[in-house]
Amino acid sequence: MADSKPLLSLDGDAVAAEALLQNVFGIVVDEVIRKGTSASEKVCEWKEPEELKQLLDLELRNEGESQEQILERCRAVIRYSVKTCHPRFFNQLFSGLDPHALAGRIVTESLNTSQYTYEIAPVFVLMEEEVLKKLRALVGWSSGDGVFCPGGSISNMYAVNLARYQRYPDCKQRGLRALPPLALFTSKECHYSIEKGAAFLGLGTDSVRMVKADERGKMIPEDLERQIGLAEAENLLKRCHGSQASYLFQQDKFYDVALDTGDKVVQCGRRVDCLKLWLMWKAQGGQGLERRVDQAFALARYLVEELKKREAFELVMEPEFVNVCFWYVPPSLQEKKGSPDYGERLAKVAPVLKERMVRKGSMMIGYQPHGTRGNFFRMVVANPVLTRADMDFLLNELERLGQDL
Repeated sequence: MADSKPLLSLDGDAVAAEALLQNVFGIVVDEVIRKGTSASEKVCEWKEPEELKQLLDLELRNEGESQEQILERCRAVIRYSVKTCHPRFFNQLFSGLDPHALAGRIVTESLNTSQYTYEIAPVFVLMEEEVLKKLRALVGWSSGDGVFCPGGSISNMYAVNLARYQRYPDCKQRGLRALPPLALFTSKECHYSIEKGAAFLGLGTDSVRMVKADERGKMIPEDLERQIGLAEAENLLKRCHGSQASYLFQQDKFYDVALDTGDKVVQCGRRVDCLKLWLMWKAQGGQGLERRVDQAFALARYLVEELKKREAFELVMEPEFVNVCFWYVPPSLQEKKGSPDYGERLAKVAPVLKERMVRKGSMMIGYQPHGTRGNFFRMVVANPVLTRADMDFLLNELERLGQDL
C-alpha cells in the first residue's frame, strides 16, 4: 500500500511516533476507561475460539503493518477482551480501574527501567523503600526488608525458602545436602502453591503435612498437634533441645489472621511458638484505606441481607471479610431440598448460569465446589465503584438467567 505509513521503527520519525501514541491513548480512554467502566456496556463480547482467531488474524508475518492497521488491532484486542474494570465483573480477586494506578503504570512503562540499583532507577528505588516501610508498619514491624512478588504462588514459595534459610543458612551455599529431613505443616484448605513450592524447592511433596480444618476453613489446633506428634515419631522433628532443634513451617489462610472468630488461629500460633516452629503468616491490614474497606464491608453486608430475603438464594456460610459464597436455587429445586439428588442437581446450576452470563456479556462471577458442597457462586466485593444497584443487578440477573432451570 503506497499511501500507508510504515511500521514505527528507529527511523527518527518523532512526529509519527507521537501520533501513534496519541491515537492509542485515545482508543484506551474511549474503549476501556469510558465504555469499559459503563454498566450499559457488555462485560465481554464473547466469541468461540475458532471464530475469534479469524476475527483477530493472529498470524505472525515477516512484513510490518501500517499505523491504521495497528490501531485497528488495538481496537480489536480491547473489543474482544474481558473488561475487568466493568462494575459487573465479579469474577476474580481483582476488579475495577483506578485512574491513579493507571497513570502510574503509564509512567513506569514509559520509563522502562528496573530497580537494580539507585544509579539506574533513583526515584523508584526510593519509592520502593518507602512502600516497603509502610507495608512493614501495617503488620507491626519497625524494621526489616521486603520484596514485591508477582502473585500468590511465588509469594508462598519465597516464604518457604526464607523459613528454610532462617534455620539452615548453609543451604544457600551447600544446597539440599546441608538439610535434614524437614516437614511443612499446612491446612488442607491451603493454596496449591504450597505443595508446588515444596517440590520446586526440593523438600518434596511428601514433606507437606495436611492439617484438618473446620467447616469455615480454619486449622484445627488438635490435629496440628497430632501431625507434629507423627513427625516426631518419624524423627522429622526434635523437641527444642538447643541449636540442633529442627524447625517446621506452618502456613494458614490470610483471613484467619485478620478475622479470627474462634481463637483457633491463636491456639495454632501458641502451639507453634512453644515448639519453636517457623511460622509463616499471610496477614492483611492497613491504614488510610478505611473508606474503601468500610464501603466494601457495607456492600457485602447488603448483599448478604438481600440473599436472605430471596427464596432463590442460599448462603453457603456466613461471609468472611468481603467474600460472599452462595447458591442460586432455581424454581425446580426450591421445594426439593433433602431429596436424594438435590446436591447433584444444584451443583450443575452455577456452570450453566456462568456460561449464559458470559455469552450474554451481562456480567461475570466465579463458582467453585468445596468439600462436600457442590458448585456455588463466590462473590468478592472488591471493585471500588460497586454500588447497591450492582448488587441488586447481580441477584436479579441470576434469577433471570435461571428461571427455566
